[in-house]
Amino acid sequence: MADANFTNQIDRRSDEYEEKIVQVSRVSKKTKGGNKIGFSVIAVVGDRKGKVGVGLGKAPDVSSAIKKGVLAGKKNLVEVPIVNGTIPFEFYIKLGAAKVLLKPAPPGSGVIAGGAVRSVVSAAGIQNISSKVLGTKNQASNVYAAVEALRLLSIRYKREQERKSK
Repeated sequence: MADANFTNQIDRRSDEYEEKIVQVSRVSKKTKGGNKIGFSVIAVVGDRKGKVGVGLGKAPDVSSAIKKGVLAGKKNLVEVPIVNGTIPFEFYIKLGAAKVLLKPAPPGSGVIAGGAVRSVVSAAGIQNISSKVLGTKNQASNVYAAVEALRLLSIRYKREQERKSK
């Protein structure tokens, strides 16, 4: 009985999050008996109301890797400040080789972003934003950089709100 309630709660919570698979990689390991093949998946999870997370899942088959990636993404959710459908101010981040620039955009301009950053921003629920990926073409690095930029942006926004209220 308790297990049924627990699974129902998980099912209800999973419905409120949108899941996007950004990258599926086939990886192989050379072993004594031959090659061992597995899959690595990067998933972006968001509720379109200001929460977004990214997760990496690895498993011998794609479906298990996707489940692990989505679960990891739900554990690592970041709150994003959304003001009038966009971010409050411009933000630039360099994380490893990835360089991501996020700029607020006027209403009606839509999401102007590359593939990896677009999935993160749209999962967060931002309707108007302009962005540019400057460093690497590696989607994984760009996704992690975009999530980190949104996390740091929220910290800075909260700090500025506290400063204004004093």
